[in-house]
Amino acid sequence: MELGSTLEILLRVFSACLLGFAIGLEREMTNKYAGLRTNILVCLGACLFTIISIYGFPTVVTDEHANGIRDTARVAAQVVTGIGFIGGGTVLRHGATVFGLTTAATLWMVASIGMACGAGLYTLAAISTVISIIVLVSVRVFEKSMLIKSTKNTRRLTVNLTCPTDSADAIYEFVIDKYPKLFEITKKIQKPDSERTKINVVIEVIGRNPIESTYKVFNKLEGIEALSVQEFKE
Repeated sequence: MELGSTLEILLRVFSACLLGFAIGLEREMTNKYAGLRTNILVCLGACLFTIISIYGFPTVVTDEHANGIRDTARVAAQVVTGIGFIGGGTVLRHGATVFGLTTAATLWMVASIGMACGAGLYTLAAISTVISIIVLVSVRVFEKSMLIKSTKNTRRLTVNLTCPTDSADAIYEFVIDKYPKLFEITKKIQKPDSERTKINVVIEVIGRNPIESTYKVFNKLEGIEALSVQEFKE
């Protein structure tokens, strides 16, 4: 391999590392599962597979038992489907909410950027990286500020409270009226001769800071002696 070709390949590799770092930094700063190392390695790996696909195999088949031109893009093409296995591992389900779809899509995008670097399409790779970062940052801000009622802001919460038995019925009715998406509610006197009743509810809340807002709603009720609000765990 000539010196010029070696320098060109090194440039493609380092550009893939740099652009993978740029997207990985955004993911790391937002505490996502796939951060710096994952995005850099995915981008670098896709770049290497593309380089190997282009330069690692002969263009023309010389075997006497095989004729024609070999498809040098075959190895690189498998990156498109192969990255799906890594992306699938980042998707998690918690109750009615699914997490990790954006992370999976980001890894898929990072792999395509790595392939662009491996093919020497630096301008395409750089522009795609900038657009990806803009989408990840600006759309997230837009969703939080403008789409407060989006289902992405839906959380299922468990509320446990203790109150005097003579206030339990009023609180029980309040919960039923306040939260139409009620998944579970129980009311139990702590002891047969006790004047304290424990109420446990599982509700679905849509909005910004659901735990804090739900706590404030219940804390305003008269008769609440003990209160805890946390995310529902199956």
